[in-house]
Amino acid sequence: MSRVVKVFRTLRSHWKKSTFAVCVLSYGSHWLYGKYCDKMVRREACLEAREFGRQLIAPSEGLKKATVILNPAACNGKANSLFEKNAAPILHLAGIEVTVVKTDYEGQAKKMMDFMESTDMLIVAGGDGTLQEVITGLLRRSDQDSFSRTPIGFIPLGTRNAVSASLHIISDNKVKDITSATLSILKGETVPLDVLQIEGEREKPVFALTGLRWGAFRDVSATISKYWYLGPLKTNAAHWFRTLREWPLLCDVTVNYLAPTLRPPDLPPHKPPRPNLLYRIIRRLRNYWNPPPGEPPKTEEPEQWEEQKLSSVELFIQTHNKNPVEHRINDSMMICAESQNFTVGEFITVGNQKHNDPSVFSANATKLEASACRLKLPEVTGGFFNIDNEEFEAMPVEIRLLPRKLHFFMSAERRQQLLSQMQ
Repeated sequence: MSRVVKVFRTLRSHWKKSTFAVCVLSYGSHWLYGKYCDKMVRREACLEAREFGRQLIAPSEGLKKATVILNPAACNGKANSLFEKNAAPILHLAGIEVTVVKTDYEGQAKKMMDFMESTDMLIVAGGDGTLQEVITGLLRRSDQDSFSRTPIGFIPLGTRNAVSASLHIISDNKVKDITSATLSILKGETVPLDVLQIEGEREKPVFALTGLRWGAFRDVSATISKYWYLGPLKTNAAHWFRTLREWPLLCDVTVNYLAPTLRPPDLPPHKPPRPNLLYRIIRRLRNYWNPPPGEPPKTEEPEQWEEQKLSSVELFIQTHNKNPVEHRINDSMMICAESQNFTVGEFITVGNQKHNDPSVFSANATKLEASACRLKLPEVTGGFFNIDNEEFEAMPVEIRLLPRKLHFFMSAERRQQLLSQMQ
């Protein structure tokens, strides 16, 4: 008992050192527990991947080939380590022949896609910028019709991974997000995603999965990191300082757009069986002696463009990829123009919401559905676009929807979650 009393007296006499020691031990325990949980997540994922590797394949079949485009600079230079620890073991245990191609500088992924050979699956390991470069390089190829059928997997290693929220269940654990995304590639369930083709006057087309954002909220979001010294108040401060420099924050733009197109029926997952040889011979002879009448030539109707002038705080042209399993009658993209009737307080409040989710719009926002649109900006405007969270110089552009152009691997749990939300 005397020893216990002596310990308490010592702690009381050196309470500063004792408090510091308790804080260090608490943080160390929490850190070690997090490392243990990450290890268990990796172990469970590797055990599940091992079952895929034990499956038998026919003698005539070879190993599945996967080409991985890895951006080591993503996540502040931690992407390579995250991939090697969490994703690579899962792919190797599943018996996949993996070819990893690392990028060295910004824009290299676009050039790499020109030389990519045929593969069973394409895996993008990085963030939104890496993914945007890969799909742009892929769809700029002359043989993009055949290469666009290659299923694409996305492993979220970047600071921003907007598309990952549509394909996988997002958690607070980075390791769990990476392992679950890698396992969804092994399970092979895919979903088609729409693509926006954005073409300016002087450059080659750029392709996007999320959308194009332009306006005051976008400009403020790009400057929030400059106010890091304000801690949790930096977002409010960035919006407030912007209102001091300029008010009102309105953008004038002319939008020409085409009406949405009717979505064609889904193709059957499997091709019908081929008729027998005798039937094909008889059909060819019948067509030879009695050729069917030719179809009348189709006359292309001119496109009916509609024009609308908007004065808005922000313009966001986005796809419906936020919920890719939703059944839609039309193929369309959304043109959303934020209301111009904002007070300073409302501007700051809405800006906080848009910093977390740019697709959030107020009830008074103007929303149009279109299959294509053209943006005509004032000559003195300048500024920048955000295309899939990547900055591009603002200029007049034409945006066309490529419906269900690419197929991405998606987890079954996320599909069920989205379907339950629609009910």
